[in-house]
Amino acid sequence: MNIKFRLIVMNFLEFFVWGSWLISLGGYMFNVLHFNGVQVGSIYGTMGVASLFTPALFGIVADRWLNAERVLGLCHILGAAMLMWASTLHDFSMFYLAMLFNSFFFMPTIALNNTVSYILLDRKGLNAVKNFPPIRVWGTVGFVCALWVVDFCGWKESPLQLYVSAGAGLVLGIYAFTLPACFPLRAGPKPSIFSSLGLDAFVLFRRKKMLIFFIYCMLLGFALQISNAFGSTFITDFSKVPQYADSFGVKHSNLLISISQISETLFILTIPFFLRKFGIKQVIIISIFAWVFRFGLFGIGNPGKGLPLLILSMIVYGMAFDFFNISGSLFVEREADIKIRASAQGLFMLMTNGIGAYFGTLISGWVVDHFTVGGVKDWHTIWLVFAAYALVLGITFPLVFRYRHNQMDAPVRALQH
Repeated sequence: MNIKFRLIVMNFLEFFVWGSWLISLGGYMFNVLHFNGVQVGSIYGTMGVASLFTPALFGIVADRWLNAERVLGLCHILGAAMLMWASTLHDFSMFYLAMLFNSFFFMPTIALNNTVSYILLDRKGLNAVKNFPPIRVWGTVGFVCALWVVDFCGWKESPLQLYVSAGAGLVLGIYAFTLPACFPLRAGPKPSIFSSLGLDAFVLFRRKKMLIFFIYCMLLGFALQISNAFGSTFITDFSKVPQYADSFGVKHSNLLISISQISETLFILTIPFFLRKFGIKQVIIISIFAWVFRFGLFGIGNPGKGLPLLILSMIVYGMAFDFFNISGSLFVEREADIKIRASAQGLFMLMTNGIGAYFGTLISGWVVDHFTVGGVKDWHTIWLVFAAYALVLGITFPLVFRYRHNQMDAPVRALQH
């Protein structure tokens, strides 16, 4: 069978697993399990905890001892088991533990999915830079399809969303074992644990420019998880307001939010133009102010006459997410020594999806609880607080981060081909 098609299936299922619960689980935890904002934030924060070390640890396993596709398969099977367990739980402590273990097994699969794709494309003599993006976009399609399935089936506030994810994870786990073997590299000197964990990249903190950049990566990491944790819950909460209870946006909040993921696939195509025209620093600044609009539009929008504002917020999300992640990654690629580029990319992910995401979900949970009175959340104020936070980042970043615009060369050409 065509290897591209097989990888499309793998990428589709990889993100279908995640999309089945990532957006809608907050509503289930708030309205069915009756967790508070800090508890919901801490459960979403398990992904940040897992991102601190499990991707590197499972990467070592795939590099040294076990085929990458088998590590991918085992992780998904074990993650599916954790989700099945979580679907039976109502106690916060046990639910947190189940989702923490699920994150331990799921978060490494994102990198493993890419690793398997790169290895198999290279084996077939296919250029990964050219051929992987059209394959990876099917991951976003899978994420959107999962959102729609859960939405149209009415499982947004049901443990059945975890069953859907677990079922897809089990299928992908078995499917991964049927992929061509991606053998570990046994030749050559073995890297130290220190190097394998990406810790050698911490030398970059000695450079003021890089230190400031990574601090802002962490601070922007806060914003990356806020929408995931509270976006669907915010829209669903309008069901408590009679004039919005039967609106399309409330009934199909996942469908509305899926516009964000569709926007991602479109904005990623514009990145080469923006990088060439404005440079990395300006693109990052654009991303930060896109977060201001993302949260601000949530604050003033509603599922009635304010529906266009919510839709615009979803569209802006694609710019906020893609522009920061890709331009930030390219900046690290350009600035890090070739010997530690892989570790530097790991550090970039650690600061954003690890430390930043973890503390972001906790702090945002405190904000939500602070503006909740008698069980009623003041979402208008909550989102404006988040928008103000992003605005402060947008104002201060260009003042403290010194980076001269240069015409983008190799990285942009790589994105264009």
